[in-house]
Amino acid sequence: MELKPFSIAIPQAALDDLHARLAHTRWPDEVQDSGWDYGTNLGYMKELCDYWQNKYDWRAQEARLNQFPQYRIEIDGMHIHFIQARGKGPKPMPIIITHGWPGSFFEIVKLIPLLTDPARFGGDPADSFDVIIPSLPGYGFSDRPLQRGGMSRRRAAALWAKLMTDGLGYTRFGAAGGDIGAGVTQFLATDHPELLTGIHLTYISSHMSGPDPSKLSEAEKSYLSRAQQWNLREGGYYMIQSTKPETLSFGLNDSPVGLAAWITEKFRSWTDCDGVIEKRISKDELLTNIMIYWLTQTISSSIRSYYDQEPVKLELLPHVSAAFASFPKDLNPPPREWVERRLKLMQWTEMPHGGHFAAMEEPELLAEDMRKFFRSL
Repeated sequence: MELKPFSIAIPQAALDDLHARLAHTRWPDEVQDSGWDYGTNLGYMKELCDYWQNKYDWRAQEARLNQFPQYRIEIDGMHIHFIQARGKGPKPMPIIITHGWPGSFFEIVKLIPLLTDPARFGGDPADSFDVIIPSLPGYGFSDRPLQRGGMSRRRAAALWAKLMTDGLGYTRFGAAGGDIGAGVTQFLATDHPELLTGIHLTYISSHMSGPDPSKLSEAEKSYLSRAQQWNLREGGYYMIQSTKPETLSFGLNDSPVGLAAWITEKFRSWTDCDGVIEKRISKDELLTNIMIYWLTQTISSSIRSYYDQEPVKLELLPHVSAAFASFPKDLNPPPREWVERRLKLMQWTEMPHGGHFAAMEEPELLAEDMRKFFRSL
């Protein structure tokens, strides 16, 4: 397998096209005084898109991203984009960290200096990591799967195993992730336990088929009830992306404002921001994540992954030590006993604040929890 160095270099024509589309946006109307009750707020979108059109600087963001060492590699006919940032300690531990939707590899980059060079932040250089952050197939600068069946989490895990061993030469490594990345990480533990030092998760699904309901604790029953209510209030995106993703793709791939509205509403709902996105995610951060979808035209392939996901049973992964960091404003934080049904849980941390995008919202808390766990191994 040949690693090819990669730099992001978006043609100017693509940026000019974006600005032309933004300038010709046909805005919808809005129910008076509705706030965000009906979905993405019109006033905020006009503010965000004015910033996007007149102040946001993609070239500056592109240059910042290109400061990280990036590569592309072909594995099983699929070209995968990834960052590999080497640790600055005596024996860095390799770790692969997987993003979710509607995030991207950009979602995780704040962790890189904290994990590769802990001494710079007052930590122990012995806790350093080689940090590998791939773009999931169908996301960003990785290839878009176009065959029927697409890219399941299990197939992504198989690609990661080959990337880390055959591609990068590691014999054992850690793995971490939230959202879809948590699912990929669990499939690494299921299918390739011999390769893993341990896994660190910030999310676990309530969709897994579980044990006899009569054997659930009261906390677990409450958790599943909350999950059902959450699905009714917030799960519309999940239903359409897992049943008719292509229908949604036409609008999102053609309209930058439509794409931004779809993603922005999730960042507002899923972060610990008290309804004010920029308490946690700046306009530049929000737009850079959106731009990765827009410029690579991967919104369609990213949401198809919901259609292609496989069912998961809530059964114990007995061979791989695991840590779970529970952030209070995540989608529906699980009780410890639900996690223990799935993971060989060696570390459980209830975070004081933070939401679904933990690496963006609380990188220091997350990095310290990861260092603590893998230090113990």
